[in-house]
Amino acid sequence: MSSAQSSQLKDEVQDFWNAEPCGSRYLEGAENFEAFDAHARSRYALEPHISQFAKFSLARGLRVLEIGVGMGADYLEWLRAGADATGIDLSAISIERAKRRCVLAGYEPDLRVADAERLPFAADTFDVVYSYGVMHHSPHPEQCLREARRVLKPGGEPRIMLYHHPSLTGMMLWLRYGAWRGKSMRRTVFDHLESPETKTYTKAEVRALMQGFESVDIQQVFSPGDLLLNAPSARFQSAVCRLAWKLYPRFLVRKFSGPWGLFLLISGRKPRGDEVSRLNARCQGHPQIYLNGHN
Repeated sequence: MSSAQSSQLKDEVQDFWNAEPCGSRYLEGAENFEAFDAHARSRYALEPHISQFAKFSLARGLRVLEIGVGMGADYLEWLRAGADATGIDLSAISIERAKRRCVLAGYEPDLRVADAERLPFAADTFDVVYSYGVMHHSPHPEQCLREARRVLKPGGEPRIMLYHHPSLTGMMLWLRYGAWRGKSMRRTVFDHLESPETKTYTKAEVRALMQGFESVDIQQVFSPGDLLLNAPSARFQSAVCRLAWKLYPRFLVRKFSGPWGLFLLISGRKPRGDEVSRLNARCQGHPQIYLNGHN
């Protein structure tokens, strides 16, 4: 992808999430404390695995970066847990909503608009980099992961959720949009799941993306979309879609379709013996070191 194409795609992704910040369909009523609280309850009821994966309860005193805060539900949990948390998002509207949410809850957030492919932070800064369902919307997810690794301290932990291929969500989108057009499931998801060019990964592809990290662990779970638990978006309001939501065999899906879950929960660790990190630490505060080839 050329730099011009990448920039255009990034603008399209930004426009998409500015128009519909992630999770906004669950924000009922005015943007007050009660509405944000109800939004969080809906989020964690639909995705009960989040707290265990993020490890909010163990975050006190940790320096945390959240990439893609959306409307700030998880970011607020980091603050409540006592983390020194910073958050970024490509969507300015999402950042404003997340800030409002935190202020209403009595916290002073450190939130800013920034690009996950070019993080505005020094190397070896954070104990945890957390990104839940965000990097697969970037033109270059591999660059997002390289940046996450750069800003993590040696021994620091990435906690990343990416979309899996194949999935039940992908199958349903394929039946709706791709099968009769001769598209593959992956191409259908690329074209029709959330923002433009949403990417999906096999577990083998995720392991390749996570090169440079050690102790990589991948857990697969169902998404609300796999189980049709989420409120249908505007594109799924036909009578047929409403009937599918009503009759969907969720019990059987939970029992027999585990390998087809959309969410891959990925964790790991930045090696403590990282050479780049040791060099950065050695040079910190001494910009003259290693200039012109002299030490």
